[in-house]
Amino acid sequence: MAMSSALSAVLGSVGVAPELVASCDALAGGTYNSVTRVALADGRRWVVKTPPPDGERLRYERDLLVNEVAFYEAAATLAGESAVPAVVHHGLDPAAPGGAYVIMTERPGRPWHEIAGVLTGADERRLRAELGRVVGRLHTVPGPGGFGYPSTALGPLAATWREAFTAMTDAVLDDARAYGARLPRTPEDIARRLGAASYVLDDVSRPALVHFDLWQGNVLVAGEPGARRIGGIIDGERMFWGDPAADFVSLALFGNVEQDEDFLSGYGSAAPGGPVQFDGSLRLRLALYRAYLYLIMLVETVPRKTSGEQLEGTWNEVAPRLEAALDDVESALRARG
Repeated sequence: MAMSSALSAVLGSVGVAPELVASCDALAGGTYNSVTRVALADGRRWVVKTPPPDGERLRYERDLLVNEVAFYEAAATLAGESAVPAVVHHGLDPAAPGGAYVIMTERPGRPWHEIAGVLTGADERRLRAELGRVVGRLHTVPGPGGFGYPSTALGPLAATWREAFTAMTDAVLDDARAYGARLPRTPEDIARRLGAASYVLDDVSRPALVHFDLWQGNVLVAGEPGARRIGGIIDGERMFWGDPAADFVSLALFGNVEQDEDFLSGYGSAAPGGPVQFDGSLRLRLALYRAYLYLIMLVETVPRKTSGEQLEGTWNEVAPRLEAALDDVESALRARG
């Protein structure tokens, strides 16, 4: 792949001339930022991220690279291996020459979903347990004292998780109205139901490092059959400081994390609170986080200009699950009286 002028400008800003670049390859799989793998003549291997040109986006997506840098730098405070890339250089000002960028080290392995079909049952179970330990360790990282997105795309970090999460759901519902997004219920109805359950968010008092996009495409698996291991946790751009349980939603995107015994065993061995207790508070919070993620997945189809079979497939897959999450919220509220 020929090096683009934008990539050349980014590398030049950190003193890497074109003749020092052995190869560069665009990486697929991302849905927002542009990602390029760069191999240098001296053997270093980097991944370079740059944001798309200004255009339509969801409100929380402003300055996503700020979140990504915050995620990696926070994870770097962990003792020992944290499985995340190391930030090599960054420039987060979109108005600077060459624009915003992040350069990070390349992690080993391939996205989990690309090799899922060849994993043995033993490999799968061991990987799920290891992933649990990795995520549990990430959740031990102390927060900065506030909740929300480090980018401040939705405002400064909030003093409480209820305040931060309400701002997050309000923002995506505002996006739904602005874009005329198709939802299974009206934004007003969804806001009412989520707001009625927001009291449960007060059960969260410590802001944890939450990735919130831990589907298998963002988990790298390295090693040979029988010795597979987690090679990396990547794409931390959608992170926030919040309830660590929010990560359980993308870890079991269309499933039930309560049934993932291997993951939960690994997680409980490393997480700050020990083994997970699925009580009424946690189940209601998980319903709120599922609703938030599914709202994002439906609303973002408009600025992404998703169409045809992909758009219909997203609707058929996600809309019923949003309905189910809202039903779970309603059931919890009725049980509360």
